[in-house]
Amino acid sequence: MTARPYIASQADDPWSRMWCDTTPRHLAGPGDPRHVTQALRAAGWKNFGDPDFPHVVLASPDHQHTLVLEPTPETYGSWWRISSTTWGGWHASFGANTPAEVIAGFTDALVRPTPKGEPDIWPTLRAAGWAYERDEHGTEHARHPDGITTLERRGTPAGSHFDWTAEVALPNGLGGHTRVWHAYFDDDTPRHLLAGFAAALVDPAPVSRGRYYVPHSHLVTQVERGAIGDQLATAHDERLKAIRTAARKARRATALATRPASAPGAETTTAAARSR
Repeated sequence: MTARPYIASQADDPWSRMWCDTTPRHLAGPGDPRHVTQALRAAGWKNFGDPDFPHVVLASPDHQHTLVLEPTPETYGSWWRISSTTWGGWHASFGANTPAEVIAGFTDALVRPTPKGEPDIWPTLRAAGWAYERDEHGTEHARHPDGITTLERRGTPAGSHFDWTAEVALPNGLGGHTRVWHAYFDDDTPRHLLAGFAAALVDPAPVSRGRYYVPHSHLVTQVERGAIGDQLATAHDERLKAIRTAARKARRATALATRPASAPGAETTTAAARSR
């Protein structure tokens, strides 16, 4: 058996760095993509990617949903693409610097049992101090107190279609803006997934990042916690266990909802047969 050579790689995290509590999380940079991908694998998603191509291609157990993580030459392009494969399905995408913990708010909701009712997104943002506006055309807009982070649901000029965009954009000094990261959701995206994204976006809890392993260090506060690789690995394992439990619960709920009803008189016939 050939021994595996030592090859330095970011996949060696969480043991290869000194880690910092980093806030605010929405400006903390991408983090470890396995926070998303391994959680989906724990929920039963399969990897259909080409091992010789730099991408991840996951599909849900029922092949109704897919995730593609595919780096592009454009740093601010859509590296993450998540969609429903059903006819008339929905599509979402995230830029390279979108924090994995924020994307996970969306994907975790995808593998949990679907809640009853349709949650409203905006109260979550308003409760976190975001300013909210709605105009006469139905466009809704919320802005973080930092002035550079927004979430918007905007309609077409004809008013026949809406889509959602989230963005962090810095003024470039020339009257324009430069994106830090962005996300897009079409209006068919289930609201509980958007609610999961919004909740993760405004969560005040810090995220773990290496010192200066952030796209814009002047936008965040980093408090060094020392070498805590084992603690991070344990927390990740606990997260995967929770995802497995939630996915099993979701599958049971779906199976019960789709189970055909007993034929009329079937129970009576069965009971009579047992009494013979």
